Amino acid sequence: MEALLASPGFDKLAEWGPTLLAGFVNSIYIAVGGYTLGLIIGLMGAAGKLYGGLVTRDLLEVYTTAVRAIPELILILLLYYAGSDLLNVVMGALGYAEVDISGLAAGIVVIGIVQGAYTTEVIRGAILAVPVGQFEAGKAYGMGAFQIFRRITIPAMLPHALPGLGNLWLIATKDTALLAVVGFTELTLATRQAAGATKYYLTFYLAAGMLYLALSIVSGIVIKLIEARYRRGMAGAG
Repeated sequence: MEALLASPGFDKLAEWGPTLLAGFVNSIYIAVGGYTLGLIIGLMGAAGKLYGGLVTRDLLEVYTTAVRAIPELILILLLYYAGSDLLNVVMGALGYAEVDISGLAAGIVVIGIVQGAYTTEVIRGAILAVPVGQFEAGKAYGMGAFQIFRRITIPAMLPHALPGLGNLWLIATKDTALLAVVGFTELTLATRQAAGATKYYLTFYLAAGMLYLALSIVSGIVIKLIEARYRRGMAGAG
């Protein structure tokens, strides 16, 4: 143990530790922001697919199909660069100066759009799993569409949606690593910079892997607690 602590690799890890932790925090920020945005998009997308008009359903089908078919790395590159260029073109057309989009905001939007397509299908499937009689009972009590959605649909579909939503959170934490290709300093890019500067590649990539693993383990525990809470009283809940 003493030999490990005295090794040059450990000294370099301690030296670059704050950089790795800062990148790790950025990864969590992006994952939380992108996942939250994905949930919002998913709720609206699922409602549109189930209750929207023909044009709305067709547009959402194109969105979910395209996002799920195209590799996420390509999507991130397209959304990051093409989205930034399109925004500046619109700003120029409106007479405004070009804007410099922050990497954090761009990362959240990109992850959110990707997550939104998968979340749409998860929530749509969960809503379809709710017995129709529950919605009819709400109508019988004089509830409007929004009241039924808030008081019946969301609570009833959550137990069905939580396993899929939990998996999507874990995917979001890993997808943040893809943002390294556009130069945003999250954990993967910080690790690559540290390993390149010190040449201790194994040491730093193992450290990054341990941080991702720790986040995954903690997330898994929280997800299981949330699932247990919302599945209380359901058949087969244990």
